[in-house]
Amino acid sequence: MKKISSVLFPLVASVLCLLLVLPHPVKSDDAQALLALKSSIDVFNKLPWQSGGGNVCNWVGVKDCLNGRVSKLVLEYFNLTGSLDPIILNRLDQLRVLSFKGNSLSGQLPDLSGLVNLKSIFLNDNNFSGVFPATISVLHRMKVIVLSGNRISGEIPPSLMNLRRLYVLYLEDNLLTGPIPPFNQTGLRYLNVSNNQLSGEIPVTAALVHFNTSSFSGNPRLCGEQIGNPCGSKAPPPSISPSYPVIIPNKPQGSSNRTKLIKIIAGSVGGFLLLLICLLLLWFVCRNRREDKGSSTAGAMRRSKGVNSVEGGEEGGSGGNNGSGMEGNNGGKQGGFSWEGEGLGSLVFLGAGNREMSYSLEDLLKASAETLGRGSMGSTYKAVMESGFIVTVKRLKDSRYPRLEEFRRQMELLGKLRHPNLVPLRAYFQAKEERLLVYDYFPNGSLFSLIHGSKPSGGGKPLHWTSCLKIAEDLATGLLYIHQNPGLTHGNLKSSNVLLGSDFESCLTDYGLTMLLNPDSPEEPSATSLFYRAPERRSILKPPTQPADVYSFGVLILELLTGKTPFQDLVQEYGSDIPRWVRSVREEETEAGDEPASGNEASEEKLQALLNIAMACVALVPENRPTMREVLKMIRDARAESQVSSNSSDHSPGRWSDTVQSLPREEHLSI
Repeated sequence: MKKISSVLFPLVASVLCLLLVLPHPVKSDDAQALLALKSSIDVFNKLPWQSGGGNVCNWVGVKDCLNGRVSKLVLEYFNLTGSLDPIILNRLDQLRVLSFKGNSLSGQLPDLSGLVNLKSIFLNDNNFSGVFPATISVLHRMKVIVLSGNRISGEIPPSLMNLRRLYVLYLEDNLLTGPIPPFNQTGLRYLNVSNNQLSGEIPVTAALVHFNTSSFSGNPRLCGEQIGNPCGSKAPPPSISPSYPVIIPNKPQGSSNRTKLIKIIAGSVGGFLLLLICLLLLWFVCRNRREDKGSSTAGAMRRSKGVNSVEGGEEGGSGGNNGSGMEGNNGGKQGGFSWEGEGLGSLVFLGAGNREMSYSLEDLLKASAETLGRGSMGSTYKAVMESGFIVTVKRLKDSRYPRLEEFRRQMELLGKLRHPNLVPLRAYFQAKEERLLVYDYFPNGSLFSLIHGSKPSGGGKPLHWTSCLKIAEDLATGLLYIHQNPGLTHGNLKSSNVLLGSDFESCLTDYGLTMLLNPDSPEEPSATSLFYRAPERRSILKPPTQPADVYSFGVLILELLTGKTPFQDLVQEYGSDIPRWVRSVREEETEAGDEPASGNEASEEKLQALLNIAMACVALVPENRPTMREVLKMIRDARAESQVSSNSSDHSPGRWSDTVQSLPREEHLSI
């Protein structure tokens, strides 16, 4: 007996010790974490948080919650002081967006490696110091990093190249030193490292080659093609005033005079030759202009008509190749933008970030182009510049309407819109006979192509309900952002005007362009486009409204659920039986073996939730339709429930992989 006890006692003791050492699961309490955060940085009591203060999701600065957990914390311009405690912050492990912009926080940037869901961080315009935390590189979902306006020192960690989804990196106005890492993320759209102490050559990578001087200025020891300072040409070292007297030996007077004489003669001869060359060039240009004056305008019109004669497929899809390119009479070179004659305008870049673009009007005019589509607004092209940079160019049909000033105001308004679920308008060009709009190129194509493939009839297959929810949330987020701008609408929402981003996020394009249509134009919209429109907007003379956008959104949801374009007026044809029609279509696909597996109670609930949202949106009376804010809340509620109740049987590759289906929505850049 003693022998057995002598064996068991050490074993039991070891087990007890192991249980004491192992961490116990602790339920996260976001309210307590926020109160601890307040006590450390809110010395002026700006945050009205208190224990027992109700639902934490309703607290000031808590902009969004997911399943009762804080997912978006925005504490901007609250005069917060002190340093951020990483232990406290890492307790908020469901955060997607974290912003302390415009405060007086100081100390080392916190280690946020525990916030594995974090996608956007805004710590700009504070007093942070110390080195850049390399631990931020482990946050694989990170897309937006804004740390400008601090006193951060040390090098930019090369490990940031591991953030494959990086979209924005703003590090300007700090004390950073060393080289710029060779960022190669193709999704990197915004970069600013100006006004630091960086040095060395700016890497020539696919991600960095498109940023110009404004992204790198204020770093005297940087060199590279992007800033027009080749690294081979070394500037002389700065002069330093010595603290002791310097004795300069006297040169022989005769040698000095001979040198001056030689310089005077050489300068005179060089100036005469330069003047002669200028006169010859001026004579040559004047002669050519007189010879070409009679034919230049006719040539420009021929080129314009040649461009318009090339027809593509569905408008808006940026990934297809539906034509052979624009065949202008471009000196024998096919597929280029080129116009001659008087009145050639300039390429106007829009938005603060677009001054960083490093292409010019000349680059655009030389670009080769292929047709992507043709619609009521005009033709859309993929333009590949000689540098390899690709943009999407929309050539408007009517270059005379609206008037110049009205057109410019609308372009300035649209150019300010920046949201991850909008295709950004980068620049516009207008001359006497031309109007071009320049957008980012989206190689993954359109939502129309995703649903319908290459079928011209628009008959596709329904998407899995998880994909439908994800797409619906993306579109509702982008549409709500548009509606938050007074008087602004999309006006032409349909699946071909939704493009798929690098992470297959859905992005709206062609928004705000309907006011550019000439109301006197005899051209009518196609039947498909007509049935996306709300009944009160079926006449082209009716201006777009936000309730009309909501109606189009509802029709688009029905297209996702059925795989069918609105080939008829769904409300008039099916009325209150639309849900029955949707179910019958999905049942047909299931019987054919094409519908992604669902067949459980959770799936039916989610389909019903989407149907209810669509039915509310397609109400005949505009006043009975919900606002986009209400629509987005309904979608997020349904999606949050689906993430809680989903299991492995709810996910099937279908038309999208599981990876794409599970991608979270992308947060807006400016909170």
